[in-house]
Amino acid sequence: MKLLLDTHILLWSAEDKLPTSAAHYLLDESNELYFSPVNIWEIAIKNGLKRADFNVELYALYSGLLNNGYEELHITSRHTLAVADLPDIHKDPFDRVLIAQAMVEGMKLVTSDSRIAQYSAPVIFVG
Repeated sequence: MKLLLDTHILLWSAEDKLPTSAAHYLLDESNELYFSPVNIWEIAIKNGLKRADFNVELYALYSGLLNNGYEELHITSRHTLAVADLPDIHKDPFDRVLIAQAMVEGMKLVTSDSRIAQYSAPVIFVG
């Protein structure tokens, strides 16, 4: 199964702080793990705003993801166009793009955010 990680799941994975419910999916070697430039962008912005939960060295995170077998899912216009069709459940633009990417690519979005779980998108809620 192809899994796209939301930003908190991605950070928790990098810090070895995954909840057991999420670790079950990420440690299953039959699953393919993906991250998006949206994750890196969100971390960069919130790190710059001095948010403690986003305090990470970006280049180390990026290279660590690649070195640990995560694949980068590039953003396309199809992804951004799909954002326009999403219901207005969640206001966070980062999460909305991740939801759209998962929908367009037929992936499951792994999240601990209950608002994301309200979408009819292919979501694995690990909250």
